[in-house]
Amino acid sequence: MVRPTDSSVGSRPHLLITGRPGVGKTTLIRQVAERLAPHAAGFYTLEVRDATGHRVGFEIVTLDGERRLLAHVNLQTPHRVSRYGVDVRAMDAVAVAALERGLIEPSVTFLIVDEIARMELFSRAFVRALERALLSPKRLIATLQQSAHPVIERIRARDDVELWELTPANRSTLLARLLERVNPSPR
Repeated sequence: MVRPTDSSVGSRPHLLITGRPGVGKTTLIRQVAERLAPHAAGFYTLEVRDATGHRVGFEIVTLDGERRLLAHVNLQTPHRVSRYGVDVRAMDAVAVAALERGLIEPSVTFLIVDEIARMELFSRAFVRALERALLSPKRLIATLQQSAHPVIERIRARDDVELWELTPANRSTLLARLLERVNPSPR
């Protein structure tokens, strides 16, 4: 567990992890969240696979264990990304609620988001919660899709963010580097 220090609590920058699909962003953010517990709140997404192993959707999982289907090939909704229908109400009820709890909980110093991407950005409440998180004294650690989106471009352009790219070459070392960045050793 990483304990927040005076140098990490409320300090900037927010850390945004990007990388190609399938490189391991969700695995990395889950490892970061585990190391920052119990000082972290937020959510990550997991792939949902059918009996044959084909991906058929995505599930939201909060750091305190709440789960709900975010998107599925069989979900009928006007909000679509590729072949997936997106349940914006699930995003609001689970992911946004987890961020809101983290924003008001005094013991939480890190807000974890996996991920800031088209599916999640259908939720206006999520965009507003992200804006509050970026303005709060808490530190946002999030994964970010590489493709362009107006909200993502606004976040990337902020002075108080650092963009970290996860690649196969740095996958084994990036966790330690990120943890050092949020909780630097005294010199």
